[in-house]
Amino acid sequence: MSHYTKDDIITKAQELAQVISEMEQVDIFKKAEAKLNENQKVREKIASIKSLQKQAVNFQHYGKTEALKQVEAKIDKIYEELDEIPIIQEFKESQVEVNELLQLVSNTISNHVTKEIIKSTDGDLLRGETGSKVKNSFGRSCS
Repeated sequence: MSHYTKDDIITKAQELAQVISEMEQVDIFKKAEAKLNENQKVREKIASIKSLQKQAVNFQHYGKTEALKQVEAKIDKIYEELDEIPIIQEFKESQVEVNELLQLVSNTISNHVTKEIIKSTDGDLLRGETGSKVKNSFGRSCS
């Protein structure tokens, strides 16, 4: 059995991160984000949202609920307009793909570590229990 240090594991994780960052899904995400940042229409709408959000904070602070509702409605409308811009849709889709990829990697590592712990302790993979749990549960009822 090999013994790895925390630094060894971090190095391996960084190598994996490098490989992931060079994948096609990540490249598509980077290109979509660049297009998004270069789009004047998008930049103007985001600036408007930020300005309106500051107003909303002030209205909320001073208890101006009607003005707050109006500003929030304007913000929602701009978000809807943003969602109709094709580059926003492309960016969101690529973001979802990258997030799913990262979640898959995370889950795969987690599941593999759990299985290895169960196997190395002579546990029960089907029940997902370590060896010490299996040894201490025999003869007990399921109630």
